[in-house]
Amino acid sequence: MLLLLLVCVPLFYIWRLARGRNPWPRIFLAGIARLAGVRVIVSGQPVVRGTFLLANHVSWIDIPAIANATGAAFVAHDGLAGVPLLRWLCEMNETVFVARHDRSTIARQIAQVREAIRDTGSLTIFPEGTTGDGTTLLPFKSSLLSALDPLPEGIVVRPVLLDYGAEAADIAWVGEEPGLENFQRILARGRPVTLTVHLLPPLTGEALANRKTITAAARDALAARLRDSVSG
Repeated sequence: MLLLLLVCVPLFYIWRLARGRNPWPRIFLAGIARLAGVRVIVSGQPVVRGTFLLANHVSWIDIPAIANATGAAFVAHDGLAGVPLLRWLCEMNETVFVARHDRSTIARQIAQVREAIRDTGSLTIFPEGTTGDGTTLLPFKSSLLSALDPLPEGIVVRPVLLDYGAEAADIAWVGEEPGLENFQRILARGRPVTLTVHLLPPLTGEALANRKTITAAARDALAARLRDSVSG
């Protein structure tokens, strides 16, 4: 992984001179997923430019997998920005940091998110706000979708289910397990991780009325698909 980083970083900065969409963060994250033994299967129509993705959250694997499948950037809490190495890596992929509890900066954060959608083409947020066990969904926080209320013109909203199948509970990063231990535990597995990224159909009609209806409709769509996966 370190070798991959050392190869991708110079190419990232060289490509940056062209001022186009930089492919190297996606290449790096896709490589991280493969090196971690993750087999990503993508189900659904490709993501188009101007898409806001709402995904369930199970593991750190989610981020390289979604980046691999869609090329999307991410919305992350500002706690990550306090770790210099993580901040540097996140900024390369045009991550938008938000301060969830700083209401005085909400207007600025909404503007940042909307600008990021225009610049990156697609943006991913985890409405649960934390990781779950992969077999059920936690409550979705509509406050995290303030940038979609009202929905900017031309923006498509799509739910994304990250499905780890029967091994979800073993993969999930929950409880008091430190992040580094979870990372090492995943890498130490003797068999690959199979993750299906279900790109569900875009929300339409009344589901897009406001952030609360968007949140409820996205969660319902993910819950239905997750039930089908568990029962199947």
